[in-house]
Amino acid sequence: MTDEMTIVPLNDLKTMLMIKDNEQDDLLTLIIKKTVKSTRFKLGLGTQDDFPSEMDYIPFEVCIRRYNRLKNEGMSSYTQEGEAITFNANDFDDFASDIEAFKKQNNNDDTPRVMFINGYGGTDDEIQ
Repeated sequence: MTDEMTIVPLNDLKTMLMIKDNEQDDLLTLIIKKTVKSTRFKLGLGTQDDFPSEMDYIPFEVCIRRYNRLKNEGMSSYTQEGEAITFNANDFDDFASDIEAFKKQNNNDDTPRVMFINGYGGTDDEIQ
């Protein structure tokens, strides 16, 4: 199994968030671990499955969103001194189509399927 800190390197996240000290490393590490775990679930990956490198941008971007949303948890919008911020209901919303495409390509699509069986013999083409 791929380590969470390999999928979203702490130093890369700190660089993107412009954090220069180590005071928030514990918080950032927790955000990384929980975000990667959630992404694994959404992609339909088991605990022993390697994390696909082509999808590692999703937990990275969601970590940034979660960090920026701290202290505004549960809000759909925030306004202060003329600045307005609107949050998605789910940090993964913008990636839903990418996640579905990955699941279809890797047979992790959990869309219910129906199969009809012809009880009279013959092929399905003959049923009218």
